[in-house]
Amino acid sequence: MAVDSFPREVNFRAEMRDASLTFSATWGLFSPKAIDAGTHLLIEHLDIQEGDICLDLGCGYGAVGVTLAKCTQTATVYMVDKDFVAVDYARKNVKQNQLQNCHVLLSNGFSHLPDIQFDLIASNLPANVGKELLQIFLADAKQHLKPNGRLYVVTISGLRAFIKRNFLNIFGNYQKVKQRHTHTVAMATRDG
Repeated sequence: MAVDSFPREVNFRAEMRDASLTFSATWGLFSPKAIDAGTHLLIEHLDIQEGDICLDLGCGYGAVGVTLAKCTQTATVYMVDKDFVAVDYARKNVKQNQLQNCHVLLSNGFSHLPDIQFDLIASNLPANVGKELLQIFLADAKQHLKPNGRLYVVTISGLRAFIKRNFLNIFGNYQKVKQRHTHTVAMATRDG
């Protein structure tokens, strides 16, 4: 197949948490043709409450944030990524799913977020950024959670022990929400 025939933009539909969603992505973004297994596992196990203020940290094209916003219309969802192409596609996906309760920002982690405390932070943590950056993300997440706020992460199962150790060190608690062969969803709560 000639490169000229490759589509520059990929469009697909996904059924997540009883919501029918439409996504656009492009090559170079993580999992551009479909929602990957880890993100799907995370989305299915998030405990979101009506009125929650949520953050999709490292949103990519917005699979987690768009799903949260669609399923809980009274929630306010912030989505951040350091990649401007990802942010452009996240904004596009917010618009094409007709969501009014989302804010998409270009930010390296928490560096360009407004001064907001979140009820819920969710992230499909990248496995290849190094343990130091993962520890920074976890510590920063704790500082941006409300008392009793929840941090949910999905990682490859090979990072399960690292996440458990760091959740216990930073938050003082750890809950394995769901484990599959390749991915694990974990949660920590900021003390009230």
